[in-house]
Amino acid sequence: MSTVTIASLQRIRGQLGQGFHKFFPLCKPRVTALIVFTAMIGMFLATPTMVPLGLLLAAMLGIGMASGAAAAFNCLIEQKIDARMARTRGRPLPTGQVTSVQTVVFASLLGGLGLFILYYFVNPLTMWLTFATFLGYAVIYTIFLKPATPLNIVIGGASGAMPPILGWAAVNNVVSPEALILFLIIFAWTPPHFWALALYRRAEYAKVGMPMLPVTHGEEFTRLHILLYTVILFAVALMPYGHGMSGLIYLAASLILNVVFMAYAIGLYRRYSDSLARSMFRYSILYLSLLFAALLVDHYWHITF
Repeated sequence: MSTVTIASLQRIRGQLGQGFHKFFPLCKPRVTALIVFTAMIGMFLATPTMVPLGLLLAAMLGIGMASGAAAAFNCLIEQKIDARMARTRGRPLPTGQVTSVQTVVFASLLGGLGLFILYYFVNPLTMWLTFATFLGYAVIYTIFLKPATPLNIVIGGASGAMPPILGWAAVNNVVSPEALILFLIIFAWTPPHFWALALYRRAEYAKVGMPMLPVTHGEEFTRLHILLYTVILFAVALMPYGHGMSGLIYLAASLILNVVFMAYAIGLYRRYSDSLARSMFRYSILYLSLLFAALLVDHYWHITF
């Protein structure tokens, strides 16, 4: 192979790498990773044995691609708002790294391919549930709920709580009560998680006219509702043990994680500071990851022993 040909291939590879680097942040990788993780836990909990590797990879890939596409459409719709907020102004659309047309093409191809994988390599139920979740987040939440009501996080949280149901359906081709319990955990977790962020970012949301709860009802009202929803989360997080789908390992982990979460909520209610709200937001992500990991460990501990 000539030197010219090698140089051309290297240049093309570099251009593709740069293109992927520009589009990748549109998928909100950290959020998508958490979605895929909770969907994966739903898959493992849906069977007393191991999930077939091919099914696991296909479901994770399809759900991850659909989630990334929904995030990209969210970035497209909110690009003017993102450009005015410190947290989001560095995203590819506000900075001009990609255009709106490129984003539409990218998100459509990514989402379409993800749904294709789910339909042909997993099952149609999982594909349709994923498509409904995509519409719930990219359309209903982003276009209608988020700019219209301070309850956007509560109502729109249903879309974010769907991944365990998607994972469960991928394995069993049904939606069982156990999957709905996993859904309820994330649904109850979403308001205190996001309102903690909204509290220390309230000035930015006010600047762009977004009706987040701290903007429309004030800091004290939001802190009270964070506390109330944390109490609800505490109760809901015990449901897997009460329903018999987990044992003492999960119960112990759940109690510890929820006591810490409750301590954050009480501290935030009694002595607010932006730094404490930021710490609670970060802990809430760790909380959900460890809670679902505890479910997984407990599940296979009982199978093994």
